[in-house]
Amino acid sequence: MEMARSAAALLSANLRHSNGLPVECVIADTCIGGVAEAARAEEKFARENVGLTISVTPSWCYPTETMDQHPNRPKAIWGFNGTERPGAVYLAAALSAHNQKGLPAFAIYGRDVQDIGDTTITPDVQEKLLTFAKAGLAVATMQGKSYLSMGAVSMGIAGCIVDEPFFQKYLGMRNEYVDMTEFVRRMELGIYDKEEYEKALRWVKENCKVGSDVNPPHLTRTDAQKEKDWETVVMMALIGRDLMVGNPKLAEMGYGEEALGHNAIAAGFQGQRAWTDYFPTGDFMEAMLSSSFDWNGIREPYILATENDTLNAVTMLLGHLLTDSAQIFADVRTYWSPEAVKRVTGHTLEGKATGGIIHLINSGPAALDGTGRQMKDGKPAMKPFWEITEEEAQACVDATLWRPAVDFFRGGGFSTDFTTQEGMPVTIARVNLIAGLGPVLQIAEGYTVELPDEVHAKLDDRSNPTWPTTWFVPNLTGEGLFRDVYTVMSNWGSNHASASYGHVGDKLITLASMLRIPVSMHNVAEDRIFRPSAWSHFGGLEPVGADYRACATYGPLYK
Repeated sequence: MEMARSAAALLSANLRHSNGLPVECVIADTCIGGVAEAARAEEKFARENVGLTISVTPSWCYPTETMDQHPNRPKAIWGFNGTERPGAVYLAAALSAHNQKGLPAFAIYGRDVQDIGDTTITPDVQEKLLTFAKAGLAVATMQGKSYLSMGAVSMGIAGCIVDEPFFQKYLGMRNEYVDMTEFVRRMELGIYDKEEYEKALRWVKENCKVGSDVNPPHLTRTDAQKEKDWETVVMMALIGRDLMVGNPKLAEMGYGEEALGHNAIAAGFQGQRAWTDYFPTGDFMEAMLSSSFDWNGIREPYILATENDTLNAVTMLLGHLLTDSAQIFADVRTYWSPEAVKRVTGHTLEGKATGGIIHLINSGPAALDGTGRQMKDGKPAMKPFWEITEEEAQACVDATLWRPAVDFFRGGGFSTDFTTQEGMPVTIARVNLIAGLGPVLQIAEGYTVELPDEVHAKLDDRSNPTWPTTWFVPNLTGEGLFRDVYTVMSNWGSNHASASYGHVGDKLITLASMLRIPVSMHNVAEDRIFRPSAWSHFGGLEPVGADYRACATYGPLYK
């Protein structure tokens, strides 16, 4: 029991849910020595809505009588490394039982032998406990939630096509749909909180700096039109949020059904072109909801994907649940080789950018956290909302310009324009669906870099100067898909990616293995990878192939 209490104390002290609430650890009432105690523990766990389990032992007990046999719950076993009692023997025997029964479990075993009375959790065990628990929490958090499609397919982008079996079988989520005309209905009938609308509009006028308009004179909107655009995009932000999670204020107004929302943990807005040909672009809604702050203060970011790219929304969701921070939605737009940069600008790339850079940019839906104006240990960061100060939130707002939407957004609106500060460790990722195979995950850890202002301007202008830019350089391995920056770009599986703060590729790999999603591309060192013990039996000498075989054999988490 002391091991269980120590593990619970570690997790409670170091982990939170993404909404900031502390993690609750439930411990069985007694040690589990046989099937009767295992059954009582399972009854308690079911009653307490436990989402993942860690079995701990310093000694031997009967594996098939004591093991967690829940079919969907992520499982880990920590076997104490001591010689006085055979905790490691139980670990090996229990893992064998899990693998034989088709219930993958993660093995946690300290590198160094400890004395039987030593209650210290060694650093290597701590790391595995925390990695497993955070990924398991992500699995549990998604279960039963919704993905809300606001609109349908944008501009023929395949990621917008909702694959319901993927959401249901791999993530345990349901799919909800509303037509974009619902925004029109709510705007025209006033189905939103009027007091919050006035508060938000005042905040916008006081804080959102409007940048220059690059449209030609005959396509430039008048000041009156732009003023109306601001009113519309603020309403859109309120309505989009209410559609996702509901708003009790609407019930007070007599709209009980609308007050409920769609229980959406993630959503997407089609926008182009059915909406943007006539109404203002959704960039303000997407950027502000995806940020960790707004007119109401600092809060958990919502996951809202532009163009209703469902697969990028899922990737954003995975990143958010693992890091607790906002995500950057971006096009994987351009690989700029050193030679091309030199030809166009006369500038020689240096430092981390020596081998070339990838331009991450989209029409303005990126979270304002992506400016990099939050600080951690004196360096740019994107932090969990509970660590962000008022000054840091304001700095992100101040670093952002709101540029009048360019001409192909015929309905007007505003796009965010900022450049991410350099030196931020980030991980870009993407879930792709492959016919005949299913979902796969791509991962690239790297850093943000900056260019001299005049160089940035020349390159940025060739795409769109009114959109936010993150210059990204992946960490290279010198071989395979990460032999150079060009190869990373040319093997990326979609036009979109999500960027998370930190080098969290290992955490994404752990989570993907729980969901049975193979990883097709990554640059994570082998000693950082943590998957269920069964994976090595599918070909430990060939980890990538083993991952594919294991995921195919076990199939999606929710049958």
